[in-house]
Amino acid sequence: MSLPELTKMMTMEKVLELYPAAQRALFQKYHIGGCSSCGFSPQDTLETVCQNHDQNPEEVIEHLKKSYELDEELQIAPVQARDRLTAGNGARFIDVRDEHEHALARIEGSKLATQELVEEMMRSWPKDTLIIVYCHYGNRSLDAAAYLIGHGFKNVKSLKGGIDAWSREVDPKVPRY
Repeated sequence: MSLPELTKMMTMEKVLELYPAAQRALFQKYHIGGCSSCGFSPQDTLETVCQNHDQNPEEVIEHLKKSYELDEELQIAPVQARDRLTAGNGARFIDVRDEHEHALARIEGSKLATQELVEEMMRSWPKDTLIIVYCHYGNRSLDAAAYLIGHGFKNVKSLKGGIDAWSREVDPKVPRY
């Protein structure tokens, strides 16, 4: 797998474009970007952000690359997800978007991740259940997948590109918004 090029002179806007989960990775390891006291401007360079937080830019770049690779492993392509859904192997599709988004467009057979559903999952779903989570573009679902894995689920995937990619690649009847 070829990783997108990342340099310390890139703006944070470009970093986040190339590595959509970089903000989560920066916050988890370095407490960068999660609140007003540790935030950054989209126009700041990665080097400036590292300097402002006493971090080594080369180390941060390596961490972002490793996080990117881990995120890639968590994802499943829309066509592969469709195949899992139609295989009848007990795959569960969970929509982690808001109710109004779910009302606009959804994957047939999926369930909206309500508080009640999440409690049921934690309480009674087998930890090896294949769970495919999705959102609009695939960023929130990465967070949801990491959350479920952190709670002991062993077979969780995030739909790469979200429902938008599903609509483009699998089912054009699902509205895009």
